[in-house]
Amino acid sequence: MADQLKGRTVFITGSGGVLGSTYVRRMLDEGARVIASDLKGHRADALIEKHGANENFRFYDLDVGDEDGCTEIFQRILKDGWEPNVVLNNAAITGELLMGAGKPFPDFADTSVEDFERTLRTNLTGAFMIARQMDRDIVGKWPCTLVNVASMYALNGAHHPIYDGMPFKNFSAYGVTKAGIHGLTVWLAGYWAPRKATVNTIAPGAVFNNHSEEFQKRVGELIMAGRMCEPDEIADVMLFLASPQSGYMTGQLVNVDGGFSAW
Repeated sequence: MADQLKGRTVFITGSGGVLGSTYVRRMLDEGARVIASDLKGHRADALIEKHGANENFRFYDLDVGDEDGCTEIFQRILKDGWEPNVVLNNAAITGELLMGAGKPFPDFADTSVEDFERTLRTNLTGAFMIARQMDRDIVGKWPCTLVNVASMYALNGAHHPIYDGMPFKNFSAYGVTKAGIHGLTVWLAGYWAPRKATVNTIAPGAVFNNHSEEFQKRVGELIMAGRMCEPDEIADVMLFLASPQSGYMTGQLVNVDGGFSAW
């Protein structure tokens, strides 16, 4: 549906990753004004290089684990004349990201409290701080929508054998935070309903990101569709949740996982 987001101004945290950058591209294509944010670095630079000339695109440096940054972000945006009516709580730390920082991938028994709490801080506390600032600066001033991004592992246990022999594992803190994300959704949905704000959770399935053929095979055997998904297949549903067409939905968890959660 062309221009299904025309008139929407969408603020996205964690915009530089595989899914975040796809959301940015697709929402711009559908007529939205997009406010992207991420940590400083090559992912942010790539977004700015690709979309910086687009008058409907704006970028802000933001660490969602930083309380001061979250407290200031909407005032910065509003001061620049943009009024977000859709917010995507998309920023997250994964085990792969921690490993990419030069750390060995830990077994559960070797998981440090530092890494566990860092993940909580970004994935869950960060989402809370963004939502809290929405409450202070946006909710009730105009109708708005929050979409919290969870995971296929939010309400389903990880299948640990598929990670045997792989250079990465399923990280416990990730699943814990993604379950908590939906708890935040259902709490806020009722709290904000009188102020014309909706809150939903999207739970993406296994997104292909240059995984090995063996890992794709193992994951595919757990999914009714028989394969990992492409980022645009998640974005298709995100576009609906960010659009006026989802206006009667709130407090819902939408699985986009090829049938993984139905087995």
